[in-house]
Amino acid sequence: MKLTKKQIESLLVVLKDRFANNADRHAGIDWADVESRLASRPERLGTLHEMERTGGEPDVIGRDRETGEILFCDCSTESPAGRRSLCYDREALDSRKENRPGGSAVEMAAAMGIELLTEAEYRALQQLGSFDAKTSSWVKTPPEIRRLGGALFCDRRYDTVFVYHNGAQSYYAARGFRGLARV
Repeated sequence: MKLTKKQIESLLVVLKDRFANNADRHAGIDWADVESRLASRPERLGTLHEMERTGGEPDVIGRDRETGEILFCDCSTESPAGRRSLCYDREALDSRKENRPGGSAVEMAAAMGIELLTEAEYRALQQLGSFDAKTSSWVKTPPEIRRLGGALFCDRRYDTVFVYHNGAQSYYAARGFRGLARV
């Protein structure tokens, strides 16, 4: 997605403010480093814009130890509102004969340039705050589970992170997905 100069400036203000207001999510990372990374990979601004536009409230949550990339994750309190009521993937969407949702989490994530969180990444995110206390989020499902028709999702209830399964073709108004963007 090609952003206008005004959209870029506005997005950077939002990201910088969120970064400053949530320093506990990214100890040891300076905004100047983040800004430098974004300047060297301007195409990732379109991805972050889509994360923001769909309600994800992306913020820096760390750095990839192997590649040095800055990791942005959806940090909205609940599953991003603009990414709910989706089944898991295209195969699941195609299997629905009636009451089809508007799309799938895997396809929407790919179109946005993000990855669905794995269960481990979801659990790590929950160490930075309390997320999905009223909603749930699809997570990357292992192929052996997906081959059998299932998909995994997580939420936080009773101050505990739970992982569940559902048919991949299911969808709910309170279930969306969280993504990870690498810059």
